[in-house]
Amino acid sequence: MATSPPPDLVLQPLTGKPRAVEEWVTTFHLVVVALDPFTHESGWILPTAGRVMGNFSGADCRVGWLVCGTEDQAREFLGPWADRFLTFADPDREMVRGLGLERLPAIVHLNHSLEIVGAAEGWNPRAWRAVTRALAKAMSWSRPRIPTRDDPAPYAGTPAAG
Repeated sequence: MATSPPPDLVLQPLTGKPRAVEEWVTTFHLVVVALDPFTHESGWILPTAGRVMGNFSGADCRVGWLVCGTEDQAREFLGPWADRFLTFADPDREMVRGLGLERLPAIVHLNHSLEIVGAAEGWNPRAWRAVTRALAKAMSWSRPRIPTRDDPAPYAGTPAAG
């Protein structure tokens, strides 16, 4: 079950300087899709997660990838997706542990107080839809359609511990 991360936990973006997670939410909510670049399951969700994040890229929230790997591994795994959205490298899985995630892929919505507004682990379209509906309501934004016919069938994901 997802939990609020420690406020001083540092997030390393692929571009820019590292900052504590509390600094990433001072102005905007933070929505991340956590992925394990060493599993097929995280690869299967890339187009879906990219579509979801693209839907919210103009909203008053930061959307991004949280990749359990080095900066180079994140770039290799994400390909062009790494340049479309904010991307954090989490090689030691500190943020994944800080969020209390048990399965990847996962989507997590944090508010200004670092409280979990919504989270879904694995690819469960109903759970992801609930997270994105709540996000759309909080942002006064349109919500993406989940699932679409192009999305993968539901799956549990892989252990977040690696």
